[in-house]
Amino acid sequence: MNKSPFNLDQQNQSTDSRIIAALERISQAFRVLLWNESKELSLSPIQIQVLIFLLHHSDEKRKITYLADEFNMTKPTISDTVKSLEQKKLIRKAHEQNDTRSYIIHLTKKGKNIAERTAAFTNQIQVPINKLNADDKENLLLSLMGVIHHLNKTGVVTIQRMCLSCAHFKPGKGKQPHFCKLLNKELENSELRIDCPEYQITN
Repeated sequence: MNKSPFNLDQQNQSTDSRIIAALERISQAFRVLLWNESKELSLSPIQIQVLIFLLHHSDEKRKITYLADEFNMTKPTISDTVKSLEQKKLIRKAHEQNDTRSYIIHLTKKGKNIAERTAAFTNQIQVPINKLNADDKENLLLSLMGVIHHLNKTGVVTIQRMCLSCAHFKPGKGKQPHFCKLLNKELENSELRIDCPEYQITN
């Protein structure tokens, strides 16, 4: 049986365990920063996350079903979140012409202002990353993308829109660079995307 990375004896003998512990500390920082924003605005953390998501994503992704998958929540739970945001006049619903049961969620002016303000909640995490040199940033990006890709393949992360799993992506081999068939261009490691609006899932 593998020892827990939070077992200090194991952690202090294993670089892998220390990396996991470090990632957990960073996830704590995200929660703290998000919670601080939510308290100030009398919103829940998930309400802020939904507002930020709506600000930056297309109509097809601004629907209950997609939001439920995006945040790994049930439809009733995400529906309650959306209902609360509507009551606070931060979003509005636009029913689709061909299906009145389905609707697209739009930010109101007030909702957009809050989303733009709170989208900067990660500024303190950005500070040390900005100080890394280009090679360290590239290595960190590739490593994190590999972790996310594995979590997606094993079903832990239900939705991701990275180059690594996109139908348009052709991974490089050896000295041959990566290639995006949609953009018809070679991609450097530093150009790989975590969230691409043109992402297409592989069959």
